Amino acid sequence: MSTAPKTGPRRVLIVSPHFPPVNAPDHHRVRTSLPYYSAFGWTPEVLAVAPQCVEGRPDRELLTTIPSELPVHRCRAWPAALTRLFGLGNVAYRSRGQMRAMGDELLRSGQFDLVFFSTTQFIATTLGEGWRKKFGVPYVIDIQDPWRTDYYERPGAPPPPGGWKYQIARRQADRLEEPSWRNAAGFVSVSPGYFEQLRGRYPWFAAKPSAVIPFGAAPSDFRKAREAFDLKPGIPLEAGTICCASVGAVGPIMRDALEHLFSAVRRLRAENPERVARLRFHFVGTSYAPAGRAVPSVLPVAEAFGVADLVREETGRVEYFTALRTMLEADALIVPSSLDPHYSPSKLAGCFLAEKPVLSLAPAGSALERLAGELGIGPVATIPGADRVADNFLRALVTGQAASLLASRRTEAFEQVHSAQARTREQCDLFDRSIAGSGAMPA
Repeated sequence: MSTAPKTGPRRVLIVSPHFPPVNAPDHHRVRTSLPYYSAFGWTPEVLAVAPQCVEGRPDRELLTTIPSELPVHRCRAWPAALTRLFGLGNVAYRSRGQMRAMGDELLRSGQFDLVFFSTTQFIATTLGEGWRKKFGVPYVIDIQDPWRTDYYERPGAPPPPGGWKYQIARRQADRLEEPSWRNAAGFVSVSPGYFEQLRGRYPWFAAKPSAVIPFGAAPSDFRKAREAFDLKPGIPLEAGTICCASVGAVGPIMRDALEHLFSAVRRLRAENPERVARLRFHFVGTSYAPAGRAVPSVLPVAEAFGVADLVREETGRVEYFTALRTMLEADALIVPSSLDPHYSPSKLAGCFLAEKPVLSLAPAGSALERLAGELGIGPVATIPGADRVADNFLRALVTGQAASLLASRRTEAFEQVHSAQARTREQCDLFDRSIAGSGAMPA
């Protein structure tokens, strides 16, 4: 059992395979929380994969946002070039043995009160139960996306990505989710819908401490992006045009949102072609695929609606602060959603800090619609029936009335609920409740 002292700050080992200087969206909860954990009674250390072992574009500027005193323990991983011969590229598969060994070494010290898995690389969470049994340290799971899902089996859903790899991953999730998570001490989720799914599958889940905590945003990140005089946006800015930017992955699952957007552009062009000629839609970083493997997902939809001449798509990911500068330099922001009502984009609170008009396209009653309403960064064009809202938003842009779209911003709500500091306080409250009630479920 852990011999960690029960007085003074508690210690949490955060498992985040992706971590700066790796540029990946699933470490941002941890990254933006690190400056605040100690204020709420927790001292963090991070277990990550060495950046040279992670595929993707490094972003060393992210390291400047990490507290200098933070211990970061980095394990190796099998080379992707080797494991891809067997169909495995996921970094958590490639590093699982090495991460387990390093976690064993750290937890054997008895200095940790909790393990927190914050990653979309769900195979890493299978380590939690072994560590609980071996060292008596409880663990908490952060559900940023669902591991086990029937989304692609629902009527109207797009074909699943990955072909046979998706089928294997789905069967693995069906087999491993329950035994890996059954004895978790608590759960964090970006959306209440993911908890609803777990309650429907597992009777034991209702007794678990849990908290719905969407990603917060760090004002310091946006200050840095604003003040860096030599930082350029990730898009070309054309004089006399109105730039609408979407930063982040899109993919086929967001096709419905794109169709509503480009349908509105087509209608407005028929109504007033001269004004619409000034619009430019920039989609930046639309794919997670490595360089050379990315497939455009936005331009084909724009072409189908006859507005591709107004659309620019950059599939490759850009550095984090370049992405923020892009949001700051744009005239308006576009946030497309999938038809999954539980989808909660990590960038939404950041859209508030960018202080730009935001058009979100999301299912009615979705988590995205609720969060946008709390922040006052509407409008939300709800699907179906998005046409009128999208039309009015674009019309306001081309007629010089964009300022009216900012009138509903709720600064107090951001500071008290949606800032990185407020979200960290919620995490630490969940940590406290989790270790107070930790214990294995009966068989």
